[in-house]
Amino acid sequence: MSGMVGPAVPAPAEGASRRLITGISELYTPFERFQDAALVLVGDRVEWVGEERDLPAAHAGSPSMNLGGRGVLPGLVDAHTHLVWAGSRVDEYVKRSAGADYEAILAAGGGIMATVRATREAPEAHLANKARRRFSAFLRGGVTALEIKSGYGLDTENELKMLRVARRLQSEGPQRVTTTLLAHVPPPDADRTAYVDGFVSETLPEAVRQGLADAVDVFCDRQAFTLEETRRILEAGKALGLRVTAHAEQLSHTGAARLVAELEGASADHLEKATADDFAALASSGTVATVLPGPAVLLGMPVPPASLTRPSGVKVAFASDHNPGSSPHYGLLPALQLATALGGYTVQEALIGGTAHAADALARPSWGRLEPGALADYLVVDGPEAMLPLYSWGHSRLHEMVIGGRSVWRRDG
Repeated sequence: MSGMVGPAVPAPAEGASRRLITGISELYTPFERFQDAALVLVGDRVEWVGEERDLPAAHAGSPSMNLGGRGVLPGLVDAHTHLVWAGSRVDEYVKRSAGADYEAILAAGGGIMATVRATREAPEAHLANKARRRFSAFLRGGVTALEIKSGYGLDTENELKMLRVARRLQSEGPQRVTTTLLAHVPPPDADRTAYVDGFVSETLPEAVRQGLADAVDVFCDRQAFTLEETRRILEAGKALGLRVTAHAEQLSHTGAARLVAELEGASADHLEKATADDFAALASSGTVATVLPGPAVLLGMPVPPASLTRPSGVKVAFASDHNPGSSPHYGLLPALQLATALGGYTVQEALIGGTAHAADALARPSWGRLEPGALADYLVVDGPEAMLPLYSWGHSRLHEMVIGGRSVWRRDG
């Protein structure tokens, strides 16, 4: 293969250093595979990628680093997490393993509401410390960028508290972060109309005014928000300039996926109950279908299969849905492995879904790719086969993580 070239490469910053990375046994962009590959970086961006034998002469004399025959993958992008929360749901996990129903637990005041109570009570500094530890766990699992939702506050004050924590993680780094204001569930004792009125007239505008949210999300399902309520919230968020997404077709079929498609949203997530027509509508609008294998498996539901998504041509992303109740996964690799094992997706489809398509679900097209103009976020694998991290369950097999051309983590020894 010849090296990749791109028509829209941003001009390097003045004085940006050029570096040549060689000694790459195998590299996925993720759409293409190169053997005996090389990368050229300028500042925090990729300028060239391809097989080393095709390296343009202009780059040959650049300062270089040899990776010693290791594989390289784009940095993983987790497009759906609930990383900021307090409390514990271990008891609920044990009860569900003995046959307790998830929706029944929620109806009895447990589940999400248990996390809401603990999150409301927690000081912001406590939330930040807990979230920072989770953030670090995702880093060690190869996640270079992720989305963080609110949703355990259920009032303006506490939703903004969660978003401030997410923004703090964004500023501290090293991973890239986007933030999402989530209308999760109405408080059980609230007047639904008044609650939606308040979310639209107060919570949304205040999150935007303070610069805390990049997107708006609604959980549209039984015991959550109706389709009509979801439309009102999403349309209000879109009018304020927020990216639109939704928890759609998870526990029941509501029509939320087609609503997101109608609103030209970036992604519709979950989709366990979605139909072929739903995926076709998402494909037509350019909306990413974000599949969350973790909660599907833990709640005893099927992972939306490749045989259903492929015919539509929809872009499929995979995400961890990290949360304390239905998906206590600390990283994206388990979701990618479950997508292959239970959803029938190829390993390369899983990789694309956890990198480039996940970045598209967040409207961040320069993330999750190794191509000219993309941000230089990549993983150096501890071995010559680049797909080792997706193969080795329980062991990430990573040697180093690079974000923006800078090494942020390297395995000792």
